[in-house]
Amino acid sequence: MHSQSTTPPGTQTLRRGLDVVAAVARGATGLRAVCERTGISRSTAHRLLQLLVQEGYLRRGPESTYLLGPALIEYGFLALQQNPVPLVARPVLERLSGRFQDTVHLAIRDHDEVLYLDKIASLRGAETRSRIGYRMPLTTTGIGKSLILDEQEDAWERLFAADGGDGGAGGERSLDRFLEAMRRYRRLGATMDLEENEPGIRCVAAPIRDGSSSGVAAVSISATRPYMPMERMRALVPVLREAAEEISGLLGYPAAGPRD
Repeated sequence: MHSQSTTPPGTQTLRRGLDVVAAVARGATGLRAVCERTGISRSTAHRLLQLLVQEGYLRRGPESTYLLGPALIEYGFLALQQNPVPLVARPVLERLSGRFQDTVHLAIRDHDEVLYLDKIASLRGAETRSRIGYRMPLTTTGIGKSLILDEQEDAWERLFAADGGDGGAGGERSLDRFLEAMRRYRRLGATMDLEENEPGIRCVAAPIRDGSSSGVAAVSISATRPYMPMERMRALVPVLREAAEEISGLLGYPAAGPRD
């Protein structure tokens, strides 16, 4: 829920309605849960829920619950269509999936989180918990690290703290190790997740840039540990860089020169 101090004057009702939708999306499916999650009074929350159902943003579920409605599905697909990255990237993702048979992701940065725009599931091994529209931390995921690879180190430090500091990877993460790894990844042009985000799941990723040379997305390949030993992760680095550069070129990014 957003802070009321950031709400522009005259938009408080709209802010409350958006908070209700967000609460339902995050699992507060009953009236009481919505009130607890948003801090909105019962009578106001009930009126907002009724209006949101009427307009299709929510729908009624079993036993007086509320679920996301058809309008959000429609708008979600329109939002994807209006973003050129998924459309441009899809053929590249399909080639990666067909060649390697592992889970392939496309994601963007939304505020300080990873937001998955596309996913092609693995044809072998355990499946990752990610899905289209799912959010994950930036500093513990391989794809998230690629999304912040162009940031300054003070931004890396802030994001590391925001993601829980040394709470990741069973408490084995430290800021110094994270910064050292990010410096190495920047030289490499690709990033890795060594089970920091999800036990047993490893990932290699690379950043996608547009015509302004800004990082706009990232692409990754993920697999369970038996299918992703360190030697294979290193071998996938040029593969992910090449895939990211191909997508970047389609978005107007100048052709990349040779790497050392």
